[in-house]
Amino acid sequence: MRYTRIMGALTVAGAMLASGAAWANDKIVMGTNWLAQGGHGGFYQALADGTYEKYGLEVEIRPGGPQVNNRPMLAAGRLDFLMAGNLLLSFDNVRNGIPTTVVAAFFQRDPQALMAHKGKYADFADLTNAPTVLVSKDGQFSFWQWLVDAHSFRNEQLRPYGFNLAQFLGDEALVQQAYGTAEPIYAKNEGAEVDTFLLADQGWNTYSTTIETRRELVEENPDLVQRFVNASIEGWYTYLYGDRTAAYEAIMAANPEMTVEKLDKEMAQFDALGIIDVGDALEMGIGAMTEERIDAFHDLAVSSGIIDEGAVDLSLVAVTDFVNKGHGLDIKARLTGE
Repeated sequence: MRYTRIMGALTVAGAMLASGAAWANDKIVMGTNWLAQGGHGGFYQALADGTYEKYGLEVEIRPGGPQVNNRPMLAAGRLDFLMAGNLLLSFDNVRNGIPTTVVAAFFQRDPQALMAHKGKYADFADLTNAPTVLVSKDGQFSFWQWLVDAHSFRNEQLRPYGFNLAQFLGDEALVQQAYGTAEPIYAKNEGAEVDTFLLADQGWNTYSTTIETRRELVEENPDLVQRFVNASIEGWYTYLYGDRTAAYEAIMAANPEMTVEKLDKEMAQFDALGIIDVGDALEMGIGAMTEERIDAFHDLAVSSGIIDEGAVDLSLVAVTDFVNKGHGLDIKARLTGE
């Protein structure tokens, strides 16, 4: 860990858990970044199948949504953990002196993508010839700058995306941003076949679905952080490779717009795009992250003009002590028979 050493406490906590010591249930509130969906499944799995309880945790998952911004709730102490998007948000917290840090990265690749009508453009590079690219306001100040800098997209192409497929469905030449496991499915449901170009395949090397907490909690109660991370990792392995029924029921209870069919399609897309159990996670376990990769994405953000050189103290962005231990690989082996 870059800013404090906590391994002694983690070793003691691990020994107590391994020996079967009983934990008093600790109440935890975790916020997500949107309404309950398949991409939150591992956390709902750990809640629904008793994994959090096994680790002595009483967890409440508090969904985000179009009218809910959970981000400020973490620093204010109303959340204990927050499911964030990509590392740019964490860089921004550090730049603004907000005392939070990343403790795990559950998606090895960001599902952010560009979407085009099937066959309209030959490949990703050909998208630079599209007359119009719809990008949200947040995207315009993040990945769009990288697309212009690194891939020769042009600001003349840019138009605002209002998270509605109507424009895209009505114009076959149009390209728009997409979350790789969402808009392509919605477009297909409307009868439009699409090509999905994942930005991660083009060098956008951020982690996604990171888990943030307050530095204070890391320093004062690292065993609690470790238990939450371990239980969440186990939830994700079970969700990916075991029986998802309990998680699906919990997700649908939290978000009645979800159905088993929708969740199955979403998870099939996660698998097809290679988002979660890939890369370092294959050897180091789900949740894995490295300082080298965080540094590399920081360099990309600086070179693209997304953030200023020297604006972010990288030593405060993340703590890798809670992951990279291969936790949960035994569960995967048991469930898959590999």
